[in-house]
Amino acid sequence: MSRLALALAAGLLAGCGQISYLAQAAQGHLALLQAARPIPDWLADPATPAPLRERLARAQAMRDFAVRELHLPDNDSYRRYADLGRSAAVWNVVAAPELSLELVRSCFPLVGCIGYRGYYSEVDAQAEGQRLAGEGYEISVYPVPAYSTLGYANWLGGDPLLNTFALGSEDELARLMFHELAHQVAYAPGDTAFNESFATAVERLGLAHWRAAQGQGQAITAPVQDARRLALRALLLRSREALGRLYASEVSDADKRMGKARIMATLHSDYAELKAQWGGWAGWDPYIARQNNATLALQGAYDDQVPAFEALFVREGRDFTRFYAEVQRLAEWPAAERQRRWPP
Repeated sequence: MSRLALALAAGLLAGCGQISYLAQAAQGHLALLQAARPIPDWLADPATPAPLRERLARAQAMRDFAVRELHLPDNDSYRRYADLGRSAAVWNVVAAPELSLELVRSCFPLVGCIGYRGYYSEVDAQAEGQRLAGEGYEISVYPVPAYSTLGYANWLGGDPLLNTFALGSEDELARLMFHELAHQVAYAPGDTAFNESFATAVERLGLAHWRAAQGQGQAITAPVQDARRLALRALLLRSREALGRLYASEVSDADKRMGKARIMATLHSDYAELKAQWGGWAGWDPYIARQNNATLALQGAYDDQVPAFEALFVREGRDFTRFYAEVQRLAEWPAAERQRRWPP
């Protein structure tokens, strides 16, 4: 996952109280666009390293597949590439109260209220995180390899491929590209869980189709890693559900704190058991070490409605065009009605 959409419009359309945020969002995204060059230029440039040339050619095949087979938008997004010279596109800040799984939200015109804020400077993101921590919130500041401008930046050349996600595993490149393109298909202002779960569903469905199209070309580790992901998601879901029940209960705050400590201890012990089953593989140790209300609530936004979207895809005959049309219809519902009726 990461995998979070940061709409440029959130910064560009902020009110006067968001001037500093507006400035860094606009300047950061414009700098990113200025660094991008059309992929044919990279492919034709003799100075382009062979591994990068091969990956960019592969990425364009993947982009064509996204249009042809997944019916994702056919526009200029991911037709250019930029090396930002850093490890993340942006750094996101999320926060939640000590005894709640409700993310602190920032509200902007057009995109509505979102449960995170993105910064192009890690220093600025850490400063915002510390400010929120000083107010008593549990926070997480984490790198984001890719984001979506929801199609608003297509007139500027669209969202480019970046070194922050294009050069990793092919599976991760496919996941992120399909996820971010899905945000251009349907977006419900102010409903982070709906938007991210839909994009995650498209990511998973798209990756399965991409893998199938590659036949025997898939890495043998993919099924193993998929199984690990499913186990981790199940563990985090159990923890979120237990905390949700605790926070909604009538017990005292002191009892909630003790219950929370027990639930978090169980999360860590259950993860240790998973690691033993995985032969000691420790790739998610840093992520588990950071778990708190903010990270758990954020993961829920990405995961909790995915089964409903996958079921909707099946109900629509596994037809991406019909599936998207139905999701667009849901996104247009008034927020209160959608939250009451979705997931069904």
